[in-house]
Parts: sequence; structure tokens; C-alpha cells
Amino acid sequence: MWYNRLFRRNVECSGATIEWWLWFVDCIQWFIPRPVTGRKTRRLYRQLLIEASWRLNFIVLTVSSCMIATFGLISNSTAVIIGAMLVAPLMLPLRGLAFAALEGELNLFWRSLYSITGATLLALSLSWMIGVIVGIPDFGSEVVARTQPTLIDLGIAVAAGGISGFAKVRRGISDALAGTAIAVALMPPLCVVGLSLSQGYMNFAKGAFLLYLTNLLGITLACMVVYIVAGYAEISLALGWTIALTLLLFAPLGARFIKLVQQLRLQQDITTQLTTNTVTVGQDVENVRIRVDWTSLKPIIYVSMQATKEITPKQVILVEQFLRKRTRQDFQVIFQVSPIQEVKSEDLQPGDLNLPTLIETPTNN
Repeated sequence: MWYNRLFRRNVECSGATIEWWLWFVDCIQWFIPRPVTGRKTRRLYRQLLIEASWRLNFIVLTVSSCMIATFGLISNSTAVIIGAMLVAPLMLPLRGLAFAALEGELNLFWRSLYSITGATLLALSLSWMIGVIVGIPDFGSEVVARTQPTLIDLGIAVAAGGISGFAKVRRGISDALAGTAIAVALMPPLCVVGLSLSQGYMNFAKGAFLLYLTNLLGITLACMVVYIVAGYAEISLALGWTIALTLLLFAPLGARFIKLVQQLRLQQDITTQLTTNTVTVGQDVENVRIRVDWTSLKPIIYVSMQATKEITPKQVILVEQFLRKRTRQDFQVIFQVSPIQEVKSEDLQPGDLNLPTLIETPTNN
């Protein structure tokens, strides 16, 4: 009968629904942290206690990493700064600080805090001393890039901290991977602070120190979350304080992020105006490239191009007036022109008629 077929169909649908529900529950349980044994927790505690100690190895690695990063910043060499990432030891006490704050382990907490504070002061002093001795007149892009932190840097710090904590609680993941990611965020900003203080650039020092604090809190927060999710620690008041301190940084980081977006949009508008509107410069220009230096009080626009005609100071003034009218902001425009030389056969002079034959007419043998 029809009701028998309907009953069997409902039973089949119910069975499929139950199978899907059980699969969904298994997926949820796979993500739920399982409590680890006390032996694993004690082993993690002992490892973190050793890593957070202020020992000779830690001091030597801190000094080496600081010197490499400082010289890399002075020479504006990305490759040298990457070398400093490989030996930076600041990740070791940071992981211990996160675990100790969650579990209330005062011995590990004070030892980690002592190591972090000592490494910070040591790196600042050493980079400041190198900056005073070298006496660099100006900073390159590697230094400037670490003086304007935004919310993007906080996201990088959280990702790096998550990698570090995950590498500590999971086997088969090299600590070098996590150390490299965290060294990117910690040691170079510290060296930028020292170099900026040595030359009296307080704005650069403030921005780089804000980046250091941002990455410090972001890494610590991410490590805490990993320890909780992995089952090595429980949620405590320390997690709330860390979240609150991290949220305090949202105001300056958010303001800098909005400013960065506005600068990028304005730079795109400037590029569009200079590449599409050639009334003030002329139409015989090619390969126009624009770079804006926002660090000075009056932003400087560097326009690199190739032109067949000479660019005069009057044309530069016209470009500045044109941009002021379009963007409602004052800029200093600097043109970097590479001349284009056009050579044609029609330009041959009468004295150049006696030329050697370059192409010979083939003859028949």
C-alpha cells in the first residue's frame, strides 16, 4: 500500500539524517580539547622553565640577533634582517610567560618576565650604541616600514604566536619555523627603537615601540589560546587581562590603518592623474612610476619617467598646483627624468654617406 512505501521512505530519510548528525558530532568533538595528563603538563612546564631562563646561551643569542638586525637595518638589507630572525630567542620566554599566566606558576612567570625585560633592555642599549657609533644620517625603507604599525601587524603577531604555541604542544613541528615567524615581529622593531633614539627621531621610536608592544601582546594572547585549546591550561583571569590590553591597542592601530588606507587611495589617485592627464607635463612621456614619501611634513612625490623633452621647473610648479587642486593637499613633486633619444635614418648627415657596406648582395657562383 502507499502508506507502507511512505513509512519505508521516512525510515530511510531518518537513517540518513542520523548518519549526518553523528558525523557532525564527531567533527565537533575532534575540535574540542581533550584534557591532557598531568605528566604531559609537568613535562611542558619543565621545558618552558628551562627555555625561559636567563642563561649564557640566551644572552649570546640575544646579542647576536640584535647586532645582525641592527646592521641589516643600517644597510637596508632584507637578507641580513632575515638572518637575525633565525637566531632570535625572544620566543622562548614568551611561551613560558603565556603558560605561567594561565596556570598561576609564579616561578615560571617571574623568570620569563625577567628574561623578556633583560633581552629588551639589552637589545635597546646595544642598538642605540651602534647607532651612536655609526652615526647614520638617514634611514632606509626597512626602518621606516617598522615605524607605522597597523592592525595588519597585530594579525601577523597573532598568527606568529599561534604557530609558536602549536609547535610547542605538537610533535613533529620544528621550533625553527615558529622562531623565524616570531623573530620577524620582535627583534627588528626593538633595534629600530634603539637606532631612532640614537639619532633623536622620537616619532620613529614611538612607532617602532608600539609595534613591539603590539607583537608582544599578540603573540602572548595567541599562545594562551593554543594552550587552552590543546588542553594544557584552563581559561583564567590572565586571558581576560591579555585580551583587554590587546584591545587597548586597537585605537592607535586602527587610526594608523585608516590613515594607511587613505594614503594608498590618495597615491592611486595621484598616479591616475599623472599618468592619464599629461597637460602639465606633455604627451611625450613613457614608463611613469610614482613613489610617495609620507614621512615628511610635506609629502614628497617622486615621479620617475622617460621623456623626449626636457622637464622645466615651471612644469613642476604646474603639476604641484594641479595636484593641490585635485587632492586639496600640498605636495612637493620631484621629477626623475631619463631622456629618450630617437635615431632615424632620415637624420643621416651628408658627411656620413661614405659608410661601410654592412649587408652584402649575394652573388651567383
